[in-house]
Amino acid sequence: MLLPGSARASRAGDGAPAIANFFYQHVADPESLFRRGAKTSTRGACAPRMNSRLRAIPSVEKLLQSLGKSDLPRPIVTALIRRELAALRKEKHIPEFELIIDQLQLALDDLCLTKIQPVVNGTGIVIHTNFGRAPFAPALIESLSAVAANYNNLEYDLTSGERGHRATYLEHNLAVLCGAEATTVVNNCAAALILILRHFTAKKKEVVISRGELIQIGGGFRIPEILEASGAKLREVGTTNKTSIEDYARALGPDAALILKVHRSNFFMGGFVESPCTETLAKLARTKRIPFVEDLGSGAIVATEELDAMEHEPTPNETLRSGVDLVCFSGDKLLGGPQAGIIAGKRRHIAALKREPFFRALRCDKLILTALQTTVDFYLAGKSSELPVLAMLNITADELRARAEAVLSQIRDLPLRSSIGEGKAQVGGGSLPRAVIFSVTLDLLPHKVSVEDFAATLRRGSPPIIGYVAGRKFKLDLRTIFPRQDAQVVSALRSARQ
Repeated sequence: MLLPGSARASRAGDGAPAIANFFYQHVADPESLFRRGAKTSTRGACAPRMNSRLRAIPSVEKLLQSLGKSDLPRPIVTALIRRELAALRKEKHIPEFELIIDQLQLALDDLCLTKIQPVVNGTGIVIHTNFGRAPFAPALIESLSAVAANYNNLEYDLTSGERGHRATYLEHNLAVLCGAEATTVVNNCAAALILILRHFTAKKKEVVISRGELIQIGGGFRIPEILEASGAKLREVGTTNKTSIEDYARALGPDAALILKVHRSNFFMGGFVESPCTETLAKLARTKRIPFVEDLGSGAIVATEELDAMEHEPTPNETLRSGVDLVCFSGDKLLGGPQAGIIAGKRRHIAALKREPFFRALRCDKLILTALQTTVDFYLAGKSSELPVLAMLNITADELRARAEAVLSQIRDLPLRSSIGEGKAQVGGGSLPRAVIFSVTLDLLPHKVSVEDFAATLRRGSPPIIGYVAGRKFKLDLRTIFPRQDAQVVSALRSARQ
């Protein structure tokens, strides 16, 4: 029989090692208690310091008032402030109020620079994809303003008073311009190619194409990827540098849907090369009763060899005469109009494409159709030289030099070395890659600031002035600067160096 005391003693004995451990760790070492107390008190002191740090972050309203008026809507400014303040709360040190304001103003300025806005293109690249490709003629802008500001007959037949068809006038005139039985328009050339491929590969899947034409277009898009996106099966023939008509003939099996030829508009091949001409391919396609499609890309309508130092670029008219069933090309490159994918060729094929359900997803709106019909009418009226792209390509060196001298006379008092230089302009937009056009440049070397910083300052101006650096100088090519922009260039240079 256990006595109560024995039981208590037993339980006490069970806890003795723990008590002893506590004693030797803490009571026998008084500093350990101090350290624990100090640690605890430190944690307690962190909260006031953290609260004090957070209280140093200014309120959204105070920052809004200090920033003042902005070109951005107030909700956008507020959202940016809140995002920046959220980042500040994670920092160990809060900057001074003035520094926070400076950082916010810089962030707002950077955001403003991302808005689509006019720029001065001093790069010498006429069809600059990064700058929106072809600029519009004044008459084209007037037609856009008239249609955009009012209701219009986009799908209304003014003769019958009933619902009409979209782009009837444009498609008729495009057919005349291209020498085609019929035409239609979608939102860009890649969309045009996908629509064509989806239609012709609905049953048979193989698209026969030369390995030398598996090109990459702007933005990293590649022809093989476009083919795959359409559901087509790629059937490559020949080699990179040599493809014969026999290569095509051997590839035309029972699952062949069409022959696709892609014009090498953004590069050229020379040396030991071979490829069958369009007429030969067209004859093979007719013999095999297989559709033949050519993607022309740049869409030249005029004889480019008549322009300064340029080779011939195939036109839709001559390509269709060579026996191609359908051609597609861009509206905003050498044509000089808005972004669009133009398809021209046999009437039965165009009608079938327009019946495709996918066609509705690719169709153009009233503004694109208006801009394009005005551009086409320029050509049909014999006024294509008034389109900015062709006007820039035709301007003489003497005209450019006279403008350069006028600009230099207005900036000679600035702290920079300025002179007239020579440039080599390019067509751009994946067009005529071998064409090098003599041009005239403003060569600028600022004092006490790097050329790169000088270029950055001009890019942040209003309007942004964009040139290029070569030979340790900042250069502005006047071929791609409109004469009406010369005064803006002078003003920007004076602002940047005063």
